[in-house]
Amino acid sequence: MNVEKLIAENEGTVVDVRTPGEFMGGHVAGSVNVPLNEIPGRLQELSQLKMPLILCCASGNRSGQAEMYLSSLGIPCVNGGPWTNVNYYKSLITIE
Repeated sequence: MNVEKLIAENEGTVVDVRTPGEFMGGHVAGSVNVPLNEIPGRLQELSQLKMPLILCCASGNRSGQAEMYLSSLGIPCVNGGPWTNVNYYKSLITIE
């Protein structure tokens, strides 16, 4: 799945897996904050979101871990990498 295309077509839900403090410091508008360590306990909530999940964090490392875990459970998701990249792709929608 291509992250840019998913965002451009308003598909899925952006899920930020950083800590609440990091999330409060800046995040993608409309994104949901589910810290990496809380994902196993919040699977019900995640399964209710519009799929696929576009996962992001500070560098792409934690979102990569989340993608591996969620994919192993059959949850459609993609690693969007750093939240700033996802935010940039979102900003292109409003420009065009």
